[in-house]
Amino acid sequence: MTWTTRVGNSVLSVTSGPPEDGCGGVVRLSRVSPYLTVAGAVLAGGFLFLAAMVAGRLFAPHAPTTAKIKSYECGVDPVGEGWAQTNVRYFLYAFLYLIFAVDAVYLFPWATVIRNADLGLASLVEMGIFIGVLLVGLAHAARRGLLRWI
Repeated sequence: MTWTTRVGNSVLSVTSGPPEDGCGGVVRLSRVSPYLTVAGAVLAGGFLFLAAMVAGRLFAPHAPTTAKIKSYECGVDPVGEGWAQTNVRYFLYAFLYLIFAVDAVYLFPWATVIRNADLGLASLVEMGIFIGVLLVGLAHAARRGLLRWI
């Protein structure tokens, strides 16, 4: 169904129902390059970021005092210097966690491909090699004593 309306010197035509082009009602700008669209989005994001930084600089109160500059952590007043040694094992646990958490990124897509008749066996072998490499890394970390919490 089509309605035609005259607005001033222009004619406005409105169509209801399914679109003829099969786009599902999505309006496409065929003359605009996708690179231009991405560049526009990047420029708009950069402009919004700069506008927020300038607005924060202009409107935020700035009155530093000794109490405001002093470090504050969970209600405990700082004692001594701000530098302290940390046990390296904490970083090793974090690193090992990241290694074994990232493997989930590879396991989830693999789980969707394993049912495919063409890729099932090949992906099973590839995932076996991947998990084997992870297990070798875990055994190496355990042999070097990196997994002991002492």
